[in-house]
Amino acid sequence: MKIALLAGDGIGPEIVAQAERVLLYFKQEGLKIELEPGLLGGCAVDATGKPFPEATRKLSVEADAILLGAVGGIQYDNLPREKRPEQGLLAIRKTLGLFANLRPIVLYPELVNASTLKPEIVTGLDILIVRELTGDIYFGKPRGIEYRDGQKVGFNTMIYSESEIRRIAHVAFQAARRRSGRLCSVDKMNVLECTQLWRDVVTETAQSYPDVTLSHMLVDNAAMQLVRNPKQFDVIVTGNMFGDILSDEASMLTGSIGMLPSASLDDRNRGLYEPIHGSAPDIAGKNIANPLATILSAAMMLRYSFNEETAASRIESAVQKTLKQGYRTEDIYETGLRRTGTVEMGDMVLANLQSQ
Repeated sequence: MKIALLAGDGIGPEIVAQAERVLLYFKQEGLKIELEPGLLGGCAVDATGKPFPEATRKLSVEADAILLGAVGGIQYDNLPREKRPEQGLLAIRKTLGLFANLRPIVLYPELVNASTLKPEIVTGLDILIVRELTGDIYFGKPRGIEYRDGQKVGFNTMIYSESEIRRIAHVAFQAARRRSGRLCSVDKMNVLECTQLWRDVVTETAQSYPDVTLSHMLVDNAAMQLVRNPKQFDVIVTGNMFGDILSDEASMLTGSIGMLPSASLDDRNRGLYEPIHGSAPDIAGKNIANPLATILSAAMMLRYSFNEETAASRIESAVQKTLKQGYRTEDIYETGLRRTGTVEMGDMVLANLQSQ
């Protein structure tokens, strides 16, 4: 199992270090794991002048899976767009064809009080958001800023092909089939022709999955329903931009964005795994970042890319036991529990792994 470790920027190195400890534990137990570090994002710009340097491209192509921390920082905001850290993330997704982004939104019972919603609204929450990752307005062309009639005009292109929509729809229907058999497709077909095509293709694809119940919802309503009655959803499938926004909104249902892992997969389940939060440069180096989303991303990697279900489940059980014991980083801390730093949280997860 050749795994590329791309720690990235901000808190990235701190949280990836804790997930690396977990992976090394399984290596000691006998899993054939090979870890190799690389540069992506701002750290790559600092070292090479490029957010996705050739050495990282080569490492990523040769790896069986990638574990990523986070990219970005305010010090890079004034760089030309092609040199900004986020361009490295977009480039690696496109280069590897990582079109299917899986974002589980799960509320651990121990964190019910950390959510900003009432316990009766979020208790038992378990949603999977399937986000298309290599199309949409993030990659569409033409794009840019230019002068028209004496003033600057910014423009981007929202575009999806039939084949792009169909392949992510298949991923979502198959995921729904493994869960409760319910899939909600989110679009904005009442305004955007691009998403009218989305709805048409998803509806057509549903004919191949008679055991899955398909519903449709406009994105503005979906945003409202996620905070009104989130447990009505099981699997949600949507485009790149809508998925980005809705999954960040949904993260707060679980108490903290620091709890949510993700997997970005190609058509062979080779993937890039990362927490869905950002680089949080304001807390970098302070040993207060929550590493659990990154550790859980490593669990997803073992499950999806390497079919190591037992190891993945053990990690998830160790995380839940750590929460049951009352350990909390700053983002999920409640009075009376054990305030814990990044490294200490990693210590406890490892201890609970070893005690299984």
